[in-house]
Amino acid sequence: MPRRGVALELAVLGLLADSPMHGYELRKHVNALLGWTRLLSYGTLYPCLKQLGRAGYIVADEDASSGRRTKITYRLTADGKEHLAELLEDTGPSAWDDENFGVRFALFSRTTSSIRVRILEGRRSRLEERLDTVKNAAQRGRERMDAYTAELQRHGLESVQREITWLTELIERERAAADQTNDGDPSPAGRQETTRNKKK
Repeated sequence: MPRRGVALELAVLGLLADSPMHGYELRKHVNALLGWTRLLSYGTLYPCLKQLGRAGYIVADEDASSGRRTKITYRLTADGKEHLAELLEDTGPSAWDDENFGVRFALFSRTTSSIRVRILEGRRSRLEERLDTVKNAAQRGRERMDAYTAELQRHGLESVQREITWLTELIERERAAADQTNDGDPSPAGRQETTRNKKK
């Protein structure tokens, strides 16, 4: 599945895990998750919903009681919840790339602190590599740049540096909470992990 498709699938499953939704509600909330630069069309959303339905991860309930037009409400199945949990446990490179990181971060409350730290560290490493590449390219091509190209590059470098600083702060916060045992993890996943540890 294309990276954009993975992000969309994860966003849909994560939203439906909170509550069933109509298609127009899903589109509105998915757009908020994916970011204002990537508005989602119904032509992209509904094929994804059909694919998830065929896989057994969601079901579509029809309701004709509200008027002449039948309303369809989508909800997550037990298999869908299990599939969502598997997706959220993935801490590989796709979890921190540009397409997926925003959605993964928005769903951090459903993961444990250790997973959050691995994804944040991966994202930071990716951006540090990107920063080095752009800096080297800028040094080699500085003489050929006009003022506007140089300004655009400076803006890009500052944006990446700000995100790296932000990620470092988040990582330190997560580690500090982990040092205080899992009681310092406020997420539902963290509370579940705390409960399991106390039972041992």
